Amino acid sequence: MRRNSGAAAGGGRGRRIIGIDPGLASTGWGVLDCDGGRVRHVDHGSIETKAGRPMAERLLRIMESLRAVLDAHEPTESAVEILYFGKNVSSAIPVAEARGVAFVALAERGLPVAEFRPNEIKQGVTGVSSADKRQVQEMVRVILGLSRKPSPDHAADALGVAICAANHFAGYAADGSGAS
Repeated sequence: MRRNSGAAAGGGRGRRIIGIDPGLASTGWGVLDCDGGRVRHVDHGSIETKAGRPMAERLLRIMESLRAVLDAHEPTESAVEILYFGKNVSSAIPVAEARGVAFVALAERGLPVAEFRPNEIKQGVTGVSSADKRQVQEMVRVILGLSRKPSPDHAADALGVAICAANHFAGYAADGSGAS
């Protein structure tokens, strides 16, 4: 598992959101702290699996690695990118399986899960639903005050998912009750 830590888990924080960009070859994850209207980068990384290995082995690696990330960072909520597959349904099946593994890992922790379509994430991060990948990565860098664009790409996308969740649910507590 590849990581790029900005801070360790700790108490005394507001909401902690994990964003996940599921994929069989690479599942990206990004963790943010949200306090009021401010977001702060905590950590991000990706879980890589090797092509040619048995499917069950690859999915187990994703599950075990996500469990380790969840244990290390103790998020209070989560967000996952909705699968978009265009015309090639067969390539979407392995991604859907990885997405299912992510949902199981999140459900084991009892985390609320928000789901966002790719164009909703682009809109939430850049203000433009048709933004390209480079624009999204640059805005993630700017929003989080990072010195360079986050990498790998799937981790940058996962941070975008978490930012979208933070913006979308600003003013709501992790338990779903409205803020006062």
